[in-house]
Amino acid sequence: MTGTDAIADSVPANSALTQGVRSFLSFCRMEKGLARNSLDAYRTDLDEFIRFTHAAAPGTMPEAALVATWVNSLYAKDFSSRTIARRLSSVRGLFRFLLTEGQVETDPTEHLSSPKQWATIPKFLNREQIEKLIAAPDTTKPSGLRDKAMFELLYATGIRVSELVNLKTSNLDAGLGLIRVTGKGNKQRIVPVHAGALRAIADYVAEGRLALLKLRASPSLFVTARGGPMTRQGFWASVRMNGKRAGIFHNLSPHVLRHTFATHLLEGGADLRSVQTMLGHADLSTTEIYTHVVRSRLRKTLDEHHPRA
Repeated sequence: MTGTDAIADSVPANSALTQGVRSFLSFCRMEKGLARNSLDAYRTDLDEFIRFTHAAAPGTMPEAALVATWVNSLYAKDFSSRTIARRLSSVRGLFRFLLTEGQVETDPTEHLSSPKQWATIPKFLNREQIEKLIAAPDTTKPSGLRDKAMFELLYATGIRVSELVNLKTSNLDAGLGLIRVTGKGNKQRIVPVHAGALRAIADYVAEGRLALLKLRASPSLFVTARGGPMTRQGFWASVRMNGKRAGIFHNLSPHVLRHTFATHLLEGGADLRSVQTMLGHADLSTTEIYTHVVRSRLRKTLDEHHPRA
């Protein structure tokens, strides 16, 4: 089933809104290149919106008052502000598309404000913890060499786990110290890799990768003992296992390494725009969450060490 299938079965398939949603999802898939998970999230949000508006005013294109009523219904269901903001964002995207395509004359979401979201401070590791985690894999084994190289690369670059497991050997230029990463929306970016991570990758490629492949061919940089590409689930398992070895039992996930990369860069004096580029964030406001981490740590330092705090 694709992101454009099974939209609001209880609503006539030829309704203007249903057809508009199908066109919008096709645009997101073909033109914006959104991933399957993103399309499914859009479809789920818009399906619920179609059902609500059709029940309230069947056969008509929703107007501002009806959209506001829908938003109020989400509050009544006690959804979190984050969930409401996400659903409203999906509907906003739909009507901006329909307005551009000339299918509606006005955008009914134009004057709706998003619910205030209290930013959740990303969890991250301190310097000692990240060093213990990187040292945890058993490098006498091919899988240990692979896991160490993956930890080193993730902490060195801050790339997403999906980007990490999808890397090809051709994406790495060890001579220049760069990797080419394909992120969300099939957007590519170049990220520098420091010498320590490059050495770990070289050790893995020379010894671990060949042993795992057992003469099999694979374009993937990181592979499993079966010869296939490393998976997100496999990497999650590796993080948990090596986290226990390092004595880190709580709140440890692959994404924590991405948060750790960004936090440590900003603590070291990196500018926000550079961190945004390396993380592949489309909007600077997404990267700004890490400034809250740095501020909170500064506040803690002040409270603990200032004599009059």
